[in-house]
Amino acid sequence: MALKIAVQMDPIEKIKIAGDSTFALMLEAQARGHSLHVYGAEDLTLCDNHLTARMRSAHVRDVVGDHVTLGGSERFDVSAFDVVLMRQDPPFDLAYITASHLLERVHPRTLVVNDPAHVRNAPEKILVTEFPDLMPPTLISRDRAEIEAFRAEHGDLVMKPLYGNGGAGVFKVARDDLNFNGFMDHFAGIAREPWMIQRFLPAVHAGDKRIILVDGVAMGGVNRVPAAGDIRSNLVRGGAAESTDFTPREREICERIGPLLRERGLIFVGIDVIDGNLTEINVTSPTGIRAIKRLGGPDLAVPVWDAIERRLG
Repeated sequence: MALKIAVQMDPIEKIKIAGDSTFALMLEAQARGHSLHVYGAEDLTLCDNHLTARMRSAHVRDVVGDHVTLGGSERFDVSAFDVVLMRQDPPFDLAYITASHLLERVHPRTLVVNDPAHVRNAPEKILVTEFPDLMPPTLISRDRAEIEAFRAEHGDLVMKPLYGNGGAGVFKVARDDLNFNGFMDHFAGIAREPWMIQRFLPAVHAGDKRIILVDGVAMGGVNRVPAAGDIRSNLVRGGAAESTDFTPREREICERIGPLLRERGLIFVGIDVIDGNLTEINVTSPTGIRAIKRLGGPDLAVPVWDAIERRLG
């Protein structure tokens, strides 16, 4: 049965299709005969508890520079769609949170992927703390005394914004780093939220592994190696993608967290693992599908849509 799919995303005309997981999901949906419409989170309107959005029909093709044909803009009842893919990129800010509240008005009658309430309640650097024994030593705080004590205990640290994304604002701070007070002042001036501070893992130079779980099951991964002179492995920050297999420890991590993800309706999730340490659980708009396929792995858009169709019964 053909499904009506609405994709809440950043402007499709501007995406880089070679690495865009949302585009991979759209290609697979279209191949299955499903129809596609796109819109931005800012296009949502709630009036008398009735959710609508101004959308455009979309026909996609895997051609750089000519990847989409869009129809005219029309206002649609969001509940008239079978599935909404909530795929706009972070930052996880009040606009993101508001969009999750609005989409709750149609979910689960219209299946929202991932479940908007659990996306809101499980930002990447918060959900992961439910598994402290799988993580490196981690502190979430703004308290200078707590941070200094953590630094004294663990030495070299990684400091990052709690609601940041894409490697922005991530710093390594050495035990005797003279920039420490400057970093503290910088963070205090740009955000009111706490920061995530973790013990630095030197093995990050060998790679930060992104593992994709579909409905709680590990399906594929890619090792992301930081560029020379950087600790950030994000591909958008110059990290290099390598094919990889799962270690026994990584399988253990996935088996531990999988049931929770499945229970909370988090169908498409990407986790980050460094040297057997779980560092983040990405539920907002995880990436990695196209890199895994490009390196000879499976096309994980297929099991994602299989899982969605199973949920629809």
